[in-house]
Amino acid sequence: MTPRRNERSRGSIYLGVAAGLFAVSGALAGGYVVTGGSEPAGIGPAAASEHEPAGAADLGAGLGAAVGGALDTTVTVKAGGQERVLRWSELGVVVDADELPHAARKASGGDALAALRGLGALPVRLDRAKALDAITHLKATIDRAPTDAYLDLEARAIHDDKPGFAIDVFASLDRIEAAARSGAAEVELASVPLPARVTKAGLGIDDISHVLGHFRTTFAVADKDRNFNLKLAASKLNGYVLEPGVEFSFNAVVGDRTEKEGYKIAHVITKGEMVDGLAGGTCQISTTLFGASFFAGIDITKTTPHSRPSTYVPLGMDSTVVWPNVDLKMKNPYDFPVVIHYRVARGEAVVEILGKKRPWDKIAFEREVLEETPFQSEKREDEGLPIGVQTYDQEGFPGYKLTRFRKFYRNGKVVKTDKWKVEYKPVTEYVRVGTNLDPLAAVPDVKPHHGPKKPGNGNGRIEQ
Repeated sequence: MTPRRNERSRGSIYLGVAAGLFAVSGALAGGYVVTGGSEPAGIGPAAASEHEPAGAADLGAGLGAAVGGALDTTVTVKAGGQERVLRWSELGVVVDADELPHAARKASGGDALAALRGLGALPVRLDRAKALDAITHLKATIDRAPTDAYLDLEARAIHDDKPGFAIDVFASLDRIEAAARSGAAEVELASVPLPARVTKAGLGIDDISHVLGHFRTTFAVADKDRNFNLKLAASKLNGYVLEPGVEFSFNAVVGDRTEKEGYKIAHVITKGEMVDGLAGGTCQISTTLFGASFFAGIDITKTTPHSRPSTYVPLGMDSTVVWPNVDLKMKNPYDFPVVIHYRVARGEAVVEILGKKRPWDKIAFEREVLEETPFQSEKREDEGLPIGVQTYDQEGFPGYKLTRFRKFYRNGKVVKTDKWKVEYKPVTEYVRVGTNLDPLAAVPDVKPHHGPKKPGNGNGRIEQ
């Protein structure tokens, strides 16, 4: 019996509460009608009126039309010292319909747009996809790559580095939106600097206006493979900066002369005999560099003459190299850096050592031949040649012992002298002699035999 009584009791309570609520709601409704539609704040429809007062929808619609028209006006977009004139709508700025009612309540005075601009509260937003597309197109025409510093060896000038410039696309989005909300006349896009990879300070030299020394050798243009080797080896040296007190190694800078590196078969001197070998011609590159460095006053710490005198350079002025042991090494004695300028073209190999003005008025090369040794001749019979015909596989050349001098002049006087002992061994002459008795045997074209070209009176002098 008790449970049922409790259920009836709870039902009576619920009905009483419901009746009370109904009475309260009726009283409130009656009050609204009596007061002509006013209602207590924070209750029912009155809460909605705080966000959208009477007529706000119409005012928002009119404001939206005005803002849409404003987006067809132009704005000056600045970036990297350049300017572009675009419409706001082209930058992806659109009317923010959700914000129109709130903006309508903020507007005051006769010019709603002016009021909102002053507050930075124009009801606009970015269409992100369209804005990104617009900025990306601007970036393609405004971004500027950095310029590396470089040595203009031909003009003997140093060109400074210049930083680049790039628009920061995502950082620019906020700037555009903020400028659009205030109706600004211009907007500066966000950007980041792009530093140069090579700076002027990083070049390691600040003056290449003077030629401390130069040297020139010639070669036959028709020998294409040898010419290729000359240019390839010279390219490794051109622009090389030698710091004060630093030793230069030809082999270290040029590297191994292998087929993998691109070198080709050409004439080389091996044990006094001219034969075909890989990277033939490299010694002319080292010799020409030696000559320029000689007259530049660069210290020569290691040099080796050829096993036979070279035809492209005066006796005593050559310097051979063979990977990896036979090397040309030099050290910069000055308190300023120097740079190698190498040019190989039109049958000439030319080297200049560039830097500040050298402290010497003149530098001279002199040689004194101490001994000359005659060469031997060796005959090689050839059944392919008619009897009585002979050709020369290799012309002979005498051997020499000499002293090489380098004299430094200041105010017309010798103030310093370097001296080297140089030796060339005799080069054997190889003569091919015909032994064919057939009178109908073909006679080959035989080049005239001129014999070795001796170094004049044995002494020589060059000065710069």
